[in-house]
Amino acid sequence: MKKTLLFLVSILTLSALYFVYINAKKIIPFYAQLTKTRVGTEIDLQSKDQKDAHYVGSSKCVECHKEEHKSWSSSRHPRMIQDIQKDPSVVVADFLKLPRDANFKLQDAVYTVGGKFKQRFMMRKDINGTEDYVLGNYQWNVETKKWQGFKPWKYWYKDAYPHDNDALPTSNACDGCHFTGFMSTKERIEPGISCESCHGPSSEHLSNTESEVYKASMSDPVRQNEVCLQCHMRNRDIRLTDHNMSDIYSTAVDYPAGYEPGKALKNYKLPAPFTIGQETKEFYANGAAKKNRTQGNEFVNSMKSKHGITCVNCHNPHTLSPTSTNNTGNYLCMKCHSFGSPIGPHQDNLETHTKHKADSKGSLCVECHMPKTGRHTGKSPITVRSHMFGFTTPMETLKYRMPQETNACFACHKDRGMKTLQSDLEKWGMIGLDKLN
Repeated sequence: MKKTLLFLVSILTLSALYFVYINAKKIIPFYAQLTKTRVGTEIDLQSKDQKDAHYVGSSKCVECHKEEHKSWSSSRHPRMIQDIQKDPSVVVADFLKLPRDANFKLQDAVYTVGGKFKQRFMMRKDINGTEDYVLGNYQWNVETKKWQGFKPWKYWYKDAYPHDNDALPTSNACDGCHFTGFMSTKERIEPGISCESCHGPSSEHLSNTESEVYKASMSDPVRQNEVCLQCHMRNRDIRLTDHNMSDIYSTAVDYPAGYEPGKALKNYKLPAPFTIGQETKEFYANGAAKKNRTQGNEFVNSMKSKHGITCVNCHNPHTLSPTSTNNTGNYLCMKCHSFGSPIGPHQDNLETHTKHKADSKGSLCVECHMPKTGRHTGKSPITVRSHMFGFTTPMETLKYRMPQETNACFACHKDRGMKTLQSDLEKWGMIGLDKLN
């Protein structure tokens, strides 16, 4: 009897140790991050040296950080603003098809903005003797291969500017996020998003490597994300906290003016407003994004964010991978969410969890938990993936009056209909009656 009892205890102990080992492998890499002391969202994390530093440009960083520079150089970040005069090949638009009523020609454009999903063009137009630019009244839709009218003043600041492209300077609309250094200095240190956009001014670090630049990964999880959220979160001018739009007429900015990595983003950025159940131009009524550049708005309200997961846990900050066009399938997700894990999936295998064949699109994590809900322009296809990480049922899609194409099930099974797809989920036991309320 004692031997049997000892054997059972041994088996249970070994099982417990194996369970701890399997799950410890998942948590150990993030343990240092998750146990960081929370410092509060209003604390300035910049060092004294960095407060006195100035921007020097990425060409100075490559001398010591060759690998990081090489990875970053191949990403989209440095290509968000490109100089046409230096490299005409950066133009992806077909200017032979440019509409006759366009207010610009190729030779007028100085910079391109973007080029992966859409491409806009900046023309020089100084304001009171200060270098500035305006955007052309047409943009090239890379996804549809067509020119389409573009009116930048139609966004949230439509009551803060004359309804004329030539009256809205890019210094207030675009340059804060697209030019390194401009957000805090009003100087275009470097086109695109380079090293100092995320690490802050580095002149002190350049003269003394012991004086470190800001490293988001050394901060607590909430503050880590701020480096990304400075641009990857739709916002309003912070002055609207206690001012009206008329008070900031012709000066409204579409980025957190004055912010530098390490500073408290809360003091510079006012997130785009949203109330559950109320649809806006930027969000569906359930909070899912209608547009690009809303990853942060969705993410900060997700369970991942609330549990301390950060942007860089999933995305390499230098290569930006994985991306929508360059991903690793289920590998990244299942590093943490492996079968039998307390955080799921709770089934024994992929097909039992998804009710789809293991090698099918229906068994890819992102297809169900990061469905395509947004567009890069009003005339673009739905290609922007949600960062809410939940699962929206067909009935919820109907309840919130979202386009059916944004529903993960309908996106693949358009022939079955929303109510039939809802019924399928109920038969599989994947949702309860509470989802119908």
